[in-house]
Amino acid sequence: MSDQAAKAVVFAYHNVGVRCLQVLLARGVNVGLVVTHQDNPNENIWFGSVAGVAAEHGIPVITPDDPADPALAERIRAVSPDFIFSFYYRHMIPVDVLAIAPRGAFNMHGSLLPKYRGRVPVNWAVLRGETETGATLHEMALKPDAGAIVDQTSVPILPDDTAGEVFEKVTVAAEQTLWRCLPGLIAGTAPRHTNELAAGSYFGARKPEDGRIDWTQAAQNVYNLIRAVAPPYPGAFTDIAGRRYVVTRARLSRSPAPAGLPCGVQVVDNALLGVCGDANAIVIQELMLDGKPVVPEQFSQLNH
Repeated sequence: MSDQAAKAVVFAYHNVGVRCLQVLLARGVNVGLVVTHQDNPNENIWFGSVAGVAAEHGIPVITPDDPADPALAERIRAVSPDFIFSFYYRHMIPVDVLAIAPRGAFNMHGSLLPKYRGRVPVNWAVLRGETETGATLHEMALKPDAGAIVDQTSVPILPDDTAGEVFEKVTVAAEQTLWRCLPGLIAGTAPRHTNELAAGSYFGARKPEDGRIDWTQAAQNVYNLIRAVAPPYPGAFTDIAGRRYVVTRARLSRSPAPAGLPCGVQVVDNALLGVCGDANAIVIQELMLDGKPVVPEQFSQLNH
């Protein structure tokens, strides 16, 4: 089958969805339908629009609430796709829908499978202090992120990288992975590698409350949390005297916390320090209250 003849239906959202859709089009795949999400007005939309890219290329776009809706399956059957792709689409796609594509259904996941299956894999990898992650194209199956692996690309997580910075790298890794393996998929020669689920682990979604800082933890653990949920994500927070402060930028201190200070946010030498349970400290570079930065003097006045 030539590049020109390959037809696909694409489920996609977010930056990975934008870039991978553009790869398919650049490789000459005929994308007959794009299934995406309506943007949530309560969400910080800091990423590109899949619907916008599809519109620029004259591709029909639909935003069904339920991917199990029989009307969606009928719409996909009408396209007669060779392939179905999912690029950061947020819902599980029913197996009977996947089966519509005779040449396979493939998902791009933001980790080095089998590690970090499940939700928000980049945030989890940063939170857990990993030094690398990546993007994996795999066959879709009944269970999430469990099908055979086609290809993957790794990226480093540097010690001070935030999840947002890592996500930018993972987006490029996704683009590279798809670009590299797409000719083999179309030709029917792409390999399938066993996804050794026992060698990895599954992680669920994260809730806003999971961003609460426990200052009794070791400084490295606190710092990993701050990096994992830093903007554009909601940010790590601490409640002091009935006010919620969000730590949006920070660094590990090169020296231990001054002796005798209790755990928590302290003002030391006109700087904000987060004193942690292992007697090490976080240098807080930006602390927000009600969306506005708080300087050390102001923090002292509010809390003494």
